[in-house]
Amino acid sequence: MSTVSGTSASSGSKSSVASNALSGNYELFLTLLTTQIQNQDPLDPLDSAEYTNQLVQYSSVEQSIQTNQYLETLVSAMESSRASSYVSYLGAEVTASGSTTMLEDSVASWDYSIQDDAEGTVEIRNASGALIFSDDLNLAKGSNTYYWDGISNSGTNSDDGAYTITFKMKDKQGQSEPVSTEISGVVDEVDLSSGDAILKIGTLRVPVSSVLTVSRAT
Repeated sequence: MSTVSGTSASSGSKSSVASNALSGNYELFLTLLTTQIQNQDPLDPLDSAEYTNQLVQYSSVEQSIQTNQYLETLVSAMESSRASSYVSYLGAEVTASGSTTMLEDSVASWDYSIQDDAEGTVEIRNASGALIFSDDLNLAKGSNTYYWDGISNSGTNSDDGAYTITFKMKDKQGQSEPVSTEISGVVDEVDLSSGDAILKIGTLRVPVSSVLTVSRAT
């Protein structure tokens, strides 16, 4: 089942807490101001400009809190809009940069690209980091797909799940030749709980920032 998960909004924002505190102090502020007026020295009254300055300062703080409330409302609306936009990933097939993909029904595949012909080894490890499969191979320059049937080095069928591939290749001059890899799969969940959108393909977690292409699964 396709789902979208995320954190729930808190019951009170920082600005609302500050506003409540300001309102609670308002009566105290007026009481202190009134007491100050009542107890001033008649022969040396306080400057009225000082009263005005205190009121202006209080008003400035109140306006700042109101501005923060408006900004929080705007940010909340933007977050809701952002979350809604990620719903379109559900059920879609995505291709993303990365070396980890899912083995399902004895099939796992990685799209790769290499700048020059090279030879070396390929290693496939499970989610715990244990080496499951390795082999010698030659790669022709360009883009292609590497398929694995889930058979381990011991000849047993590997369980479905996430597996990570590593290519260790060298060109004709014996220099290390990097191989860039991509993975693909159908998104069945979007996780927003960390603050960054994470697409889930089975148990595989793919950051939205690493997605290269999106297409509707057939």
